[in-house]
Amino acid sequence: MSAAALRTLRYGDERIAFSLRVNPERQAQRIAIHVEPDGRVVVDVPRGVSEAVLQAGLQRRARWISVQLAAVRRRLVHTLPGARVSGASLLYLGRRYVLEVVVDESRDGSVHLSGGRIEVAVAHGEAARVQAVLDAWYRARAAVVMAARLAAIVPTLPWVRTLPPLRLRVTKRRWGSCSPSGCLTLNPTLVKASRECIDYVLIHELCHLQARGHGPRFQRLLEAQMPDWRRIKEQLDGWVDELMPP
Repeated sequence: MSAAALRTLRYGDERIAFSLRVNPERQAQRIAIHVEPDGRVVVDVPRGVSEAVLQAGLQRRARWISVQLAAVRRRLVHTLPGARVSGASLLYLGRRYVLEVVVDESRDGSVHLSGGRIEVAVAHGEAARVQAVLDAWYRARAAVVMAARLAAIVPTLPWVRTLPPLRLRVTKRRWGSCSPSGCLTLNPTLVKASRECIDYVLIHELCHLQARGHGPRFQRLLEAQMPDWRRIKEQLDGWVDELMPP
């Protein structure tokens, strides 16, 4: 079966674009279909799934996909890109969520993630206040998520004997850095990308403790720790313009 990144499903007169995502952990011959809040259709498939099984699953769910996409279009028709209003699209750990702004003085500054929504409560609905609350929430989540991923990765790298100190700093065009002393600095914006992208940046930077440049030695080290790093880097590069706006 061809695993092209973008494919098309026909449902009546409608042509529905979808992307395939290979998930080795999925049960054999079982597929899962997701309609993201921004209208993207993603199909999770196990490795080696047949074209016949894929097409049968898509045809069974074609009407459901069409209905979900219509609902997305109705919701987003008046939403401007980047607007911090209800219905806007937000990224967190590689998944898209719909922003829901709730005006509630008693819960001002609170953020609640539920299902496909990120609910932000503010005393007044000004966009600047919503943005400030979101920025603080993203930074807090980045501190937790990145510390946890670092703690999980360090034991797998034989040249890293102690947990390196970790700092967060917003930069315009850099995901992270590692000082010669072993101090890691990561861009908290990275928490909007997937966990495997976060892992890639961490492993990339920790490899610099053994090889300061990006020469053959560094490449061999990174390849040994993360054989599919090029695919993950390509995914992360595709998010640069959205995650790091000018």
